[in-house]
Amino acid sequence: MRRRNLLRHVSAGLLAAPALLPGGRARATEPVDVELVLAVDVSRSVDADEQEMQFQGYARAFRDARLIDGIAHGAIGAIAVCFFTWSDWNVQELLVPWRRIDGPASAEDFARAIEAAPRRTHLYTSISAAIDYASGLFGQGYEGTRQVVDISGDGVNNSGRPLDLARAEALRKGIVLNGLAVLDHTPPSPQFAALQPPLDEYYRDQVIGGPGAFLMVAESFAAFEGAVRRKIIREIAARPAPGPRVERATA
Repeated sequence: MRRRNLLRHVSAGLLAAPALLPGGRARATEPVDVELVLAVDVSRSVDADEQEMQFQGYARAFRDARLIDGIAHGAIGAIAVCFFTWSDWNVQELLVPWRRIDGPASAEDFARAIEAAPRRTHLYTSISAAIDYASGLFGQGYEGTRQVVDISGDGVNNSGRPLDLARAEALRKGIVLNGLAVLDHTPPSPQFAALQPPLDEYYRDQVIGGPGAFLMVAESFAAFEGAVRRKIIREIAARPAPGPRVERATA
């Protein structure tokens, strides 16, 4: 009898225990409406001014009353979001780890963290490695009804493993891949531009995927701020209305 009671107590304790992180630290999983990963291109085609536009665009988006209102109208009223930059196949930098956003104060804290993050530029453009890295960020303390990766960039995959393999693997996990393609009208050279497919078509056909996936096209870096705000508001909507697969934003 004592042995059965002991086993029952042990089993109950195991079921109630939170998951353990490496090193034995406990972690509870917190429900949120959406787990959103913001992945920002910092390859050499993005100059210092353009990189600043990207950072400021994301920061200002989280100060927008419409975005905060969208979060509040979710079933839970909170989202989890993190922010990382990417470039070469081996260059991904998590600048703002996961944060819970549930109102103006936490949104402001997130915006300030983005503004305070370091700006660094690297060489190549590995969208495939960015997707792989983003896929591994989910499930770290939060459990969303949806898992979404928001990939912004101004070039095609030219580093790392084939993009279709990374994309397919993420989609099998149920991750939604949305894109924000920035059309750079001042490429390094006309010869370089002639070798590349139209970026909006490339992102539409080879990057985005999953239920309700869509592409926001910023017609220039000057249009980035408006594009990212519209995009995130749509991504966090409690009941995303059917919308166009491709939207466009101008400055």
